[in-house]
Amino acid sequence: MTNPTPAPKPGPKPGPRPGPRPGTSAPAPARPSPTGLGPIPAVSVHHVTLGDPAEYGRVDADGTVWLVTASGERQIGSWQAGTPEEGLAHFARKFADLATEVEILEERLAAHSGDPRKTQTAAAQMLEALPTAQVIGDVDELTSRLTKIIASADDVAEAVRSERSEQRAAAIARKEELASEAEAIGAEGTSWKAGGDRLRAILDEWKTIKGVDRKTDDALWKRFSKARDSFNRRRGAYFADLDRERAGARARKEELIEKAEALSSSTDWGPTAGKFRDLLQEWKAAGRAPRDADDALWARFKAAQDVFFEARNAVNSERDAEFAENADAKAALLAEAEKTIDPVADLDAARRAFRVFRDKWEEIGKVPREKMHSLEGRVRALEKAVRDAEDSEWARTDPEAQARAAQFAERAEKLEEQAAKAAEAGKDKDAAALREQAAQWRDWAGTAQSALTDR
Repeated sequence: MTNPTPAPKPGPKPGPRPGPRPGTSAPAPARPSPTGLGPIPAVSVHHVTLGDPAEYGRVDADGTVWLVTASGERQIGSWQAGTPEEGLAHFARKFADLATEVEILEERLAAHSGDPRKTQTAAAQMLEALPTAQVIGDVDELTSRLTKIIASADDVAEAVRSERSEQRAAAIARKEELASEAEAIGAEGTSWKAGGDRLRAILDEWKTIKGVDRKTDDALWKRFSKARDSFNRRRGAYFADLDRERAGARARKEELIEKAEALSSSTDWGPTAGKFRDLLQEWKAAGRAPRDADDALWARFKAAQDVFFEARNAVNSERDAEFAENADAKAALLAEAEKTIDPVADLDAARRAFRVFRDKWEEIGKVPREKMHSLEGRVRALEKAVRDAEDSEWARTDPEAQARAAQFAERAEKLEEQAAKAAEAGKDKDAAALREQAAQWRDWAGTAQSALTDR
């Protein structure tokens, strides 16, 4: 390639200090972007492979700097601050900065971030400035990339509009769902803690949903806010009523405590125990007092109960000990009576002994309930033995039963006499009937007599 006639160059002037060697790029400090897209922080500078700067430019011995492109060479500046290699490296770094700007535009466009129109404008400005840029590198490749950015920006802008429209519709739909859920909670929810927690969670999610136009967002927000206010009003009213109920429950329980304390010293054990049971039912029906007072109120009520029942239990313990002694005494008395009272051998003596036994039995007093049944059963058995003996004796000496047996025999004899007379008169049929009747009465007389004997 033939070099064009060099243009006159200015005299020596200060140049930039030499930087890294060609073929490398280093993180650059934050600086204004020539594209107007904002500063490029040092941590965001992309790695750009420069290749050999000598492939794209040269520095003459007099310091003239030339850029080599497919269309020829052009002078881009002068280098007087160091060696030609250092000059190439300096202008290569400036190219790397420019290439980094182009890469950022490409990535923004590919990621559909930002406004594609602004990206397109920035690319056009860079493309316009590229023919006069003081850089050494593959400017032709950079030109092609900027041209592609400009050409594809319209399609990307349309895609971005479509995506944002879909995102807006999805955002509106989600906020519609959240507003409807909030309205349901606000109108019907009675799980106050769960409902409040859910409304807070809805609010947190609401804040993360972006992309809704202000008018629609304001309308949806009004729905949510109204639903939340409705829930808060109903919850406030519920707890206000609850506070009033609990205040009434507290007053009622204080009344019951006074009654319980008045009964605590009673020694009328049975009726008072029943009254305490009634008070306890009223206590349960009174409902809960305020949380900070309910436990203390119950402690006072229970303390009054405990005073009474502990006193009753102490008395019952003494009584139980006395009843146990009575049970032992009755068991001994009963065992002796069962050995000595024999109504079959001597009914009169058995009667006298049983009366004496019964008097002593009553004098001993009460026994524990669990022993009462067995002891009383044995007493009833002994009493029944005496009574059965009395019944048997009475049956053997019952004059009415003896008279009935005699009447049956007498009737049988008369019928037999009548049968004999009928036979003598030749009335055999009548005689047979009378003899049959006489036999029946004779059987009845025998049965009555047997009953007297068996007794």
